[in-house]
Amino acid sequence: PLQNKQDDDDAEMGLTEGEGEEEEKEPENLGKLQFSLDYDFQANQLTVGILQAAELPALDMGGTSDPYVKVFLLPDKKKKYETKVQKKTLNPAFNETFVFKVPYQELGGKTLVMAIYDFDRFSKHDIIGEVKVPMNTVDLGQPIEEWRDLQGGEKEEPEKLGDICISLRYVPTAGKLTVCILEAKNLKKMDVGGLSDPYVKIHLMQNGKRLKKKKTTVKKKTLNPYFNESFSFEIPFEQIQKVQVVITVLDYDKLGKNEAIGKVFVGSNASGTELRHWSDMLANPRRPPCDCQRRGAVTPRVHVFDN
Repeated sequence: PLQNKQDDDDAEMGLTEGEGEEEEKEPENLGKLQFSLDYDFQANQLTVGILQAAELPALDMGGTSDPYVKVFLLPDKKKKYETKVQKKTLNPAFNETFVFKVPYQELGGKTLVMAIYDFDRFSKHDIIGEVKVPMNTVDLGQPIEEWRDLQGGEKEEPEKLGDICISLRYVPTAGKLTVCILEAKNLKKMDVGGLSDPYVKIHLMQNGKRLKKKKTTVKKKTLNPYFNESFSFEIPFEQIQKVQVVITVLDYDKLGKNEAIGKVFVGSNASGTELRHWSDMLANPRRPPCDCQRRGAVTPRVHVFDN
C-alpha cells in the first residue's frame, strides 16, 4: 500500500518509513514534553504550542536522537502537523505553534495527541513516546503551559494509499539505469470529486542530494493511472550502489500545490521488497526494462529532507 502524504517538494524528497514498532516495552523513563494550549473563543480555534522536550532516551547509535513531534486531534486526525526535526539532541527546543479550528462545543469530545518520533532517513521512524490530553480534562478559560511525562506510544496504522508497479534495469557496461513506471492502482482520493490527477516524479539521489529529476505525464481523473513510461539515468558502475531512486506519486493541481499521495524508494540502503528489487536488478542486467515484475508498496513520506 502507498502510505501517508504531504506537500509537493517536501514530500517528493523524503524517504521511507517502515513497518510499526515492536510490541510493548518495559515501563521506562521516556522523557517529558513542555507544551502550551490557548483557545480563542471568538475565532473558534485551539493553538497548540510545542515548546521543548527533555531527557529523551537515545535511540540512535552515538547516544542521541533526531526528535520531531507529530500533533493531531483524535478521533478525526483531519489535521496532522509535524515540527521540524532537531538533530542529535535529547533535549530539543521546538518552539512551534499549530492551529486547529474547532468549535468549543465539539472540543470536549476530542483528545490532543503530541507524539515524539526519532527521525531516520533510511528506515522506520521509532516513536519515543507521546502525551495525550483529553480536552474535557483541561480548563481553557486561560492559556495553559505545562510539562508532562511521555508515555509509551502506539504504532500508527499505515494509511492505504495504493500500489505502484515499476520495473528496473541496469546495464553495467553502458552505465545506464532505466526506470519504467507502468501503472498505479487504488490511489487515495485527493480531489473533492473523489478522483485524482496523478503523475509520478522520479528523483535520483546520492548522499541526500538530488542529482536528477524526471516526471511522467499527468493522467486526468483516475485512481488507477496507466503510464508505461521509461526514464534513463547515466550512472557509472562504481556509483550504482551509492544512489537511491525515489518514486513519488503526486496529485496535479492546476491552481494550488501538487500534493504527494505517497512514495517508494529503491536502492542499496532500502529494505524489504524495495531492497530485493534493487538487488534483483543488479543480478540480472539483461532483463527487459519494462515488464510489470514488481508491485511495490509506496511508503510514507518523511516530513523533513536533510540536505
